[in-house]
Amino acid sequence: MSVARDLEKLKDSLAASDRMPVVFLGHGSPMNAIEDNAYSRSWSRLGQTLPRPQAILVVSAHWMTKGTTLVDVSAMPRTIHDFYGFPDELFAQQYPAAGAPDLAREVTTLLASHHAEDDDRWGLDHGAWSVLTWLYPQADVPVFQLSIDITQDLAWHVEIGRLLSDLRNRGVLILGSGNVVHNLRAMRMGGKPYDWAMEFDHHFADRLNDRDLGAISDRKGMGELLRIAHPSLEHYLPALTVAGASDERDQLVFMTDTIDLASVSMRSFVFHG
Repeated sequence: MSVARDLEKLKDSLAASDRMPVVFLGHGSPMNAIEDNAYSRSWSRLGQTLPRPQAILVVSAHWMTKGTTLVDVSAMPRTIHDFYGFPDELFAQQYPAAGAPDLAREVTTLLASHHAEDDDRWGLDHGAWSVLTWLYPQADVPVFQLSIDITQDLAWHVEIGRLLSDLRNRGVLILGSGNVVHNLRAMRMGGKPYDWAMEFDHHFADRLNDRDLGAISDRKGMGELLRIAHPSLEHYLPALTVAGASDERDQLVFMTDTIDLASVSMRSFVFHG
């Protein structure tokens, strides 16, 4: 099914719901922030489809912490250009959205069991602003980030999603940004997707469709396939938090389920209901 048709179905379904959806976007290359391509167009259409949030909480692969979960409480999050070797045009990009300090401090309290602390030094990294610039190009929705504690097991990140899920009833869009498969060491320009990349991507999608969150957070069970798909796990963890924020009332819609550069899944998905 085409992305356009999927989003049209989603738009019809959202009209009957008071809860905000939860969204995971495979963000891929930073260049997607400034290029007109299938990914950026799908994000733009999604932004036109989603109900307008009161605030956005972003869980990005690019804010990693150890032993704590940080919550950005800054009033005006800075735009972070956390990459190198890209055109000047990309470094010139700014996303001047306001933060949501009061709400962010509530999230710190909500996640006290997960070692949450306030932070005013981070801002918006490219995992956040590269997709937000298409979802909400006017930067007129307050936004703040939540870090990922890379020292914790996979189930920890699912549980964080569950703890955050009540925010959906308060007009908060929970947005995860990463990639379901992310092995930069293996990427090749214009190459056919690796069999292991397709296998892991399909495994994740099938288990997510079955609501089997235990399977997608079972590091031992996924074994070598997980280790090949994710030499490091930071791009996978936001997908688990988004999955954890869903429940049995939600419907699942997949978007842009392609493998880019042979080893980076651009699969995106929305839970709504």
